[in-house]
Amino acid sequence: MVTVNEQIEIIKHGAVEIITEEELKNKLNKAIKEKRPLKVKAGFDPTAPDIHLGHTVLLNKMRQFQDLGHEVIFLIGDFTGMIGDPSGKSEMRPRLTKEEVEKNAETYKTQVFKILDPDKTKIKFNSEWLSKMTVSDFLELGAMQTVARMLERDDFKKRFDSHKEISILEFYYPLLQAYDSVALKADIELGGTDQKFNLLMGRTIQKRYGCDEQVVITMPLLEGLDGVNKMSKSLGNYIGINEAPDNIFGKIMSVSDSLMIRYYELASNILPKDFKEIKEGIRSGAVHPMEAKKRLASEIVERFYSKESAEKARGSFEKTFSLRQSPEDIQSIDVKWEGEKMWIPKILTIAGIVKSNSEAKRLILQGAVEIDGEKLSDSEIELSNNKTYTFKIGKKRFVKIRAK
Repeated sequence: MVTVNEQIEIIKHGAVEIITEEELKNKLNKAIKEKRPLKVKAGFDPTAPDIHLGHTVLLNKMRQFQDLGHEVIFLIGDFTGMIGDPSGKSEMRPRLTKEEVEKNAETYKTQVFKILDPDKTKIKFNSEWLSKMTVSDFLELGAMQTVARMLERDDFKKRFDSHKEISILEFYYPLLQAYDSVALKADIELGGTDQKFNLLMGRTIQKRYGCDEQVVITMPLLEGLDGVNKMSKSLGNYIGINEAPDNIFGKIMSVSDSLMIRYYELASNILPKDFKEIKEGIRSGAVHPMEAKKRLASEIVERFYSKESAEKARGSFEKTFSLRQSPEDIQSIDVKWEGEKMWIPKILTIAGIVKSNSEAKRLILQGAVEIDGEKLSDSEIELSNNKTYTFKIGKKRFVKIRAK
């Protein structure tokens, strides 16, 4: 049996903050005494059909709790998903329809078990209780917080100060997420660092309803392919765990060397001592970054598919990029177009192929960029939406970009 102190060390690994560690220790001791598992909750709004690598930072921690014998609740926010989490947003999000949310939620149920143990996972939908709330219930919940408290959130404050609209529904989002913890009697809630306000709201609302306050555990955010913004479905800078093995492999191979280290740290199951060896090897020159990326890409493809799929994806990558053979199965990246046409340097930056528009312009002017076999010389060209383009950057790198 794993002791309380051993459990705490496992839980702390990779976490940014535990609020509070003393409460966690007390809950673990009480669970052992009462011979029951703790209820560990993490919520996911189905705003897009793919679970991505960024989600796996939380999912891996959930799996740790399962392996320690606790009950994991994978909460699908089908109700709150129609509002949209305002965390980190500079403007109001477009609302999804009930049909869009339900379709996305269905795909979540199949993808999540690539990481979680299905026999130890409870899947819940928050519409189960939120859709049954009366107007009186909503008024009671709304009365538990003030506008001043909501404006303590940095994103809300910035929008308020710049006279950008904030809907009443967005104010309700953290309250509804908090009520989920009341309905589920959650002992622990996991979330990214950008969710801290919402997670702490869960403690506040549980207390108002006379429940024990949940322990909050925040996990780091994984940067997307651009290396700047957090991995996000809405930004198109993500690696979906349900993507084809070749796509996953190719996307990982496309990230910068510094971002590769971050992916090893947060998305890999590599042992700490092996991770340390890779970092030191790259720094000293004993390990080539390309080989380190191939190892990482192989590990992640194998986790979501199989060893055979990983070997095949690696072989396909090496055939296309290293041996310069026909790029038929090259990496594909979906990019959300801003209007009917978009500037090529901006496309390359959003796709994570380059770090900035100025770098893209420099490559184009150097003759290092081709589109569909045609070398570019003009950096001001725009490309039309709803098409797929094959880019060649330098001598070996091929990327298909799908305009969405």
